[in-house]
Amino acid sequence: MSRLRSTHAIIVLVALLAACAPQIRETALEFAARPEPENFPHNAYEQAAAQGKPVYRVDPARSLIAITVRRGGSLARYGHDHIIASHAVVGYISPEESRADVYVLLNELVVDEQALRVEAGLNTQPSESDIAGTRANMLDKVLESQKFPFALISVNVLEKTQSGMKLSVAITLHGVTRTFEVPTQIETTGAEMGVSGLIEFNQSDFGIVPFSVLGGAIRVEDLVSLRFKISARRSSR
Repeated sequence: MSRLRSTHAIIVLVALLAACAPQIRETALEFAARPEPENFPHNAYEQAAAQGKPVYRVDPARSLIAITVRRGGSLARYGHDHIIASHAVVGYISPEESRADVYVLLNELVVDEQALRVEAGLNTQPSESDIAGTRANMLDKVLESQKFPFALISVNVLEKTQSGMKLSVAITLHGVTRTFEVPTQIETTGAEMGVSGLIEFNQSDFGIVPFSVLGGAIRVEDLVSLRFKISARRSSR
């Protein structure tokens, strides 16, 4: 809640997609210029590509994760709901191995973009100082991003469904790993594919205590809603 200078965001998620693009080793070089988690499995995807298996690279410019965090308590009217977003999801997808590994750098999260607030149906607009305070508290006090700079996401396909796929998504955040079953919707246009979906979970699942004051009269709700739309490009050798 911005008036409280606090908010909690959790990131997570992924999918399977497609298009055409650069080689897997070129992608690894692109990623090398960015901070990345230790032991991120580039080699596993390079080996899959060397074996002729299709490997896809998540395209950050065309992908979005957006988390809606809502206010609660009897004095909730004095705060704001917030939306936290990542436009920087990076990683790989290997459909034949029913596997994906991606990560989000928490310091690249953005808070309360106007277009995303409108899209989410949030009917108030925090001030610039509210937004800056919310982001600082989220990164420093809630997510402890200096100690835990990444959200890691490991995905396996559980089963195909009539509308898409059900994924097993293991998220590591704030030093805690939790696994969720996530239904996804898949859209295919020519050589391209996009995956989207929605998941709700509690911040406390990751050892995060939702902020509250005045005995809970003003608080951040534990439950958050995360929607994702992920796109990727196929690597070639």
